[in-house]
Amino acid sequence: MLSRTRAPIHSTARRRFRAPSPVPSAGDEQLVAATLGRSRKGSQEWGAPRVGSGAGSHELHAPAVDVLIPTLDRVTELAVTLAGLAAQDAPAFRVVIGSQAAGAAPLQQPGIRSMIRVLEAQGRPVRVLESGPPRGMAAQRQFLLEHAVAEFVLYLDDDVWLEPGQLVRLVDAIRVLDCGFVGAAVQGLSYLGDHRPAEQAPFERWAGAVHPEHIRRGSPGFERWRLHNAANLAHIAAGLALADDEWVAYKVAWIGGCVLYRRSALLAVGGFDFGPDLPRQHAGEDVAAEWRVMQAFGGAGILPSGAVHLEAPTTLPNRSVDVFDLLWPEQHRARAPTGFALRE
Repeated sequence: MLSRTRAPIHSTARRRFRAPSPVPSAGDEQLVAATLGRSRKGSQEWGAPRVGSGAGSHELHAPAVDVLIPTLDRVTELAVTLAGLAAQDAPAFRVVIGSQAAGAAPLQQPGIRSMIRVLEAQGRPVRVLESGPPRGMAAQRQFLLEHAVAEFVLYLDDDVWLEPGQLVRLVDAIRVLDCGFVGAAVQGLSYLGDHRPAEQAPFERWAGAVHPEHIRRGSPGFERWRLHNAANLAHIAAGLALADDEWVAYKVAWIGGCVLYRRSALLAVGGFDFGPDLPRQHAGEDVAAEWRVMQAFGGAGILPSGAVHLEAPTTLPNRSVDVFDLLWPEQHRARAPTGFALRE
């Protein structure tokens, strides 16, 4: 059975100001954005002089979020991911794309370039960085973290589409919960007809403040990973009867694909600094970083999740090495590769 523990239902609308009346003129654009929490310039504003800190600036406000997207050899999927970001109204954000592809050709495809232009016209700066030849996902995530400056960083996979309102929901949640990270686990909508009650059984809301947890393979909390299979969260959310602007926090083992960190919390535990010690082919680097943050600051999943997995083939087929088996070999000795050790 799903946990029926009484827990708060939160509403983003309750923490927003209402639009002034009458609506300010176009010259008061920043006031409108601040009042409504909107950071997206509408198409009626795209041709207007840029508002920002310098000539040609595309920024309406200093970004609250840096959206960090590691990518490799994905074109269609990345364009869809950027389209999802373009549909977000708030808060102010910047996009940083880190490409491990050889050369810039993949990112010059029309679909990607068009969506970058849309984001920039909306007042969302986009920075494209080449991190060199593939060195593994941990190194790629650390590379992106080192180029982040905002209070919050959203690690978003390059095959995830976000429904409108998802970003503001996550930012609202991390501020209300005051924890190290929150996330929207990705949903596979091809599984909407596949109900899995047994996998939904570990669902448990946070009934009060989010507190630090110690998760390792074999611990009771580890089994929560099954919650994020298929479309389990979509089915759970449907049973909660939430209004459009409401959300709940729940306990997780980890979250993949769409995780918003308090940047200071991620830096405090070292980020993904274990990357240089890993074999290039590895997986689970996101799990390891989340466990570090969770143990120090706590973390939570957020429902509903409007993060949709595009269900494209993985670009990381070799998943024989899980990073957490290397970082905590005493708990995972049976799965740790032989003859391999991390530097002290």
